[in-house]
Amino acid sequence: MRVGRLIVGGRLDRYVGSLFVSSYITALLVIVGLFFILDMAGTLDVLLEPWPDGSSVSGVLLARYYLLNVPFLYLQAAPFVTLTAGLFTVSRLLKHNEISAALTSGVSSHRVLMPVFMGSVVIALGMFGLREWAATGISNQRAYLLHVLKKQTAEPSYEDLWLRLPSGARARLDRFWPSTGEPPRAEFRGLDVTWPRDEDVVTSIKAEKGTWARDEAGDEFWLLDNAVRFDVGEEEARRQPERLTEVEFTPESALTFRRASESPLDLSFRETRMLASCDPDNVLYQTLLQYHLTFPLANIVLLLVGLPLMLRQERGRAVERLGEGLILCIFFFSTDFVFRNLGMQGAVHPLMASWVPILLFGSLGIVLLESMRT
Repeated sequence: MRVGRLIVGGRLDRYVGSLFVSSYITALLVIVGLFFILDMAGTLDVLLEPWPDGSSVSGVLLARYYLLNVPFLYLQAAPFVTLTAGLFTVSRLLKHNEISAALTSGVSSHRVLMPVFMGSVVIALGMFGLREWAATGISNQRAYLLHVLKKQTAEPSYEDLWLRLPSGARARLDRFWPSTGEPPRAEFRGLDVTWPRDEDVVTSIKAEKGTWARDEAGDEFWLLDNAVRFDVGEEEARRQPERLTEVEFTPESALTFRRASESPLDLSFRETRMLASCDPDNVLYQTLLQYHLTFPLANIVLLLVGLPLMLRQERGRAVERLGEGLILCIFFFSTDFVFRNLGMQGAVHPLMASWVPILLFGSLGIVLLESMRT
């Protein structure tokens, strides 16, 4: 082999890349499958309880819920899958002495493993995109099915829902239905919303009921029943509006606020940025903004630490190397978990809470990579 002809995307890259892809598929099936089984073990008994009318849980609903839950399980386990795939790849190269052959030919181990690291970059970008799609595309369906299965009702509703809107308004819904009636449309009961119009006027609207409607022009709005508007600071203090027009929130944004209170880690970066703009002082949203950027980088960071450790022990058994990779993952996820929760509670600055684990393990990985036999 002539090193001068070793181009990006050549035979070596295709060979190592194919090993990494096949290893990734194997690791994906094993690890996500394990997460899936553990998730089922923790929830299946609750979801299989008979309904009040004596009927059994629909198998179709149950299957749909677990199917929609798979992308979220993958997002939790993706860095672990990437590290395991990298360790599998290096183990197969070491098994046939291909690393030594490459070094003898004048090709550095860094160059041999370049397709693996490039693959981790692609996976990190794909992980970010998958979160954005899953959060906006299937997250509400998944939450709906879980609510139906747990509450054993075909028409779920959510109580005491609080919203803080971009205009500075604060709204409270006593009860919110994502969809009711035929055709399905969102509805709420008990609205109390307040917002400052200027320095001297504060407006408040209370309504008994609201229904999401659409007029002939195609504009959507909340149609109010028994609503009263108070303009504190103006001579005309009371009105009875039929539409909620000055304060904008949609059924989708209401569901986003609900998910932010129940499962904030399932939010997308776009949703978190919207929530952070509505409530800039909320450390939970500020921490999640950084976390959505840093957690995909764990795919790269774990490889930086794990692969050099494996290459340092060429005579060790593959099981021992994979065990060390598992321990490495446990240390990283433990550090990430502690710092993330400290950030969400306001004990640590959001930037530090999200970036310290990445910088700590990333620095260690760079040192190990530079000391690796090339």
